[in-house]
Amino acid sequence: MKTQILLLGDEALALGALNAGLSGAYAYPGTPSTEIMEFIQMNPLTKERGIHCHWSSNEKTAVEEALGMSYAGKRSLASMKHVGVNVAADPLLNSAMTGANGGMLVIAADDPSMHSSQNEQDSRFYADFAMLPMLEPSSQQEAYEMAKYGFQLSEHYRIPVMLRMVTRLAHSRGNVTVDAEAEPENTLSDVANPRQWVLMPGNSRVRYKQLINDYADLTAESEKSPFNTFTDAPDHSLGIVVSGVANNYYRELWKDGKSPWPMVKISQYPLPADMLRNLVETCDEVLVIEEGQPFIEQHMRGVLNSNPKIHGRLDGYLPRTGELDPESVRLGVLKLRPSTPGLEKEETQPVPEVVVARPPALCKGCGHRDVYAALNESIESYPHARVFGDIGCYTLGYLAPFRAIHTVLDMGASITMAKGASEAGVHPAIAIIGDSTFTHSGMTGLLDAVNEDSDILVIISDNLTTGMTGGQDSQGTGKLEEICLGLGVNPEHLHTIDSLPKNHNDMVELFRNEIDHHGLSVVISRRECIQTARRSKK
Repeated sequence: MKTQILLLGDEALALGALNAGLSGAYAYPGTPSTEIMEFIQMNPLTKERGIHCHWSSNEKTAVEEALGMSYAGKRSLASMKHVGVNVAADPLLNSAMTGANGGMLVIAADDPSMHSSQNEQDSRFYADFAMLPMLEPSSQQEAYEMAKYGFQLSEHYRIPVMLRMVTRLAHSRGNVTVDAEAEPENTLSDVANPRQWVLMPGNSRVRYKQLINDYADLTAESEKSPFNTFTDAPDHSLGIVVSGVANNYYRELWKDGKSPWPMVKISQYPLPADMLRNLVETCDEVLVIEEGQPFIEQHMRGVLNSNPKIHGRLDGYLPRTGELDPESVRLGVLKLRPSTPGLEKEETQPVPEVVVARPPALCKGCGHRDVYAALNESIESYPHARVFGDIGCYTLGYLAPFRAIHTVLDMGASITMAKGASEAGVHPAIAIIGDSTFTHSGMTGLLDAVNEDSDILVIISDNLTTGMTGGQDSQGTGKLEEICLGLGVNPEHLHTIDSLPKNHNDMVELFRNEIDHHGLSVVISRRECIQTARRSKK
């Protein structure tokens, strides 16, 4: 029996995994992937079955934990945003070597146009690099169906499967036909080949040969996949390749949704080489329409860029950066076929600008505001002071009115960059990092600073939550002082202060005193996130 409900793409994928017998979900929050874990946490089936669904310290630990559950024979997933895949890269690439036992999905949610990210990297390159099979849904319905299909593919080939989402699909809603009942969970089972789970060179050499052989079979699976399709059309002067959500942008150009030219839709990787080869050989030119970087286009052009009949993002027919949309796709098609019926732009009245864009800003009542106000005052007499920032809502301290930080790179880089700058002669070198980011990637950097008693001030701005992504649990809540002491921070230069307006002068004095101490100092400034505080009061 089936039923139909309205779901975000993230929610459809999460429900698909639950209904396919999921036993454990592991994740670190990050837009646009956060809703996957949140949906699993709130679903009644999770409580009924006791499905594991706690946030992990970071994406690396999430993948390793999911792999441990797969080793035991049960179905698991690890979800993260695209830059989180960088953090998870070590276990991710090695998981292709260990393989999987129970089905395992690694979900990467990419962010074209950088709505809330440092870059717009394309996770398909990671799957290709690791030699992992990958799925890329083009609709909420496919996202739901691919969860079960991905688990089955993973268990059949004994290998984790990557699944790529993008912001526009993750955060848009669609009607999804779903199963009325969930499949049972897997039972515990022993791995088929225990040797390949121990990645010593002798074992890995054997496994790598098997992986290469399996990759040929995975390519054959892509050729016959229900998610990869070839649709013929009479006019072979142009061929179209679409992937993932770009399929929707292209189909919206036509009233009946049907392409006037032959079209290959790709939603499963490795690339279906025979399907693409047939399109290229039978069409005069080919336009590749894909969300993200020109992954398919580069593969089709070849390393020498030797196929001039392949067009897309690389040669300017489509925008090189940012998200696609129906309009950019329409213009790309018109560059190749200017007189295509049905693609003429209708004249419309201009829409008046009645809403003025508002730049992002820290919330009123946010404790980070008071930290930055005190920090700016404390370094007024140090013209060469540099403040190294980190990833979180406090990154907004870069903007007016504070303009308080000078660098932002990746999770945890504030401490290590401050350390390196100090060793180059910068004084004072100050790092500011949030509590969740500190436990994600800052602790190892602090250990480096402890071991050399680096001349830096580290400010851990603790708002008792993961604020930037909506208030998820922070792994360090209530433990930050103990963690710092355990790492070896000198108790005489470890301080905690409430970041409240009434403590402004005390914070300024504390920051100045620790700047004047030529060694490692850590100040934990603590105040609950104003958003989570409001919700808890309600």
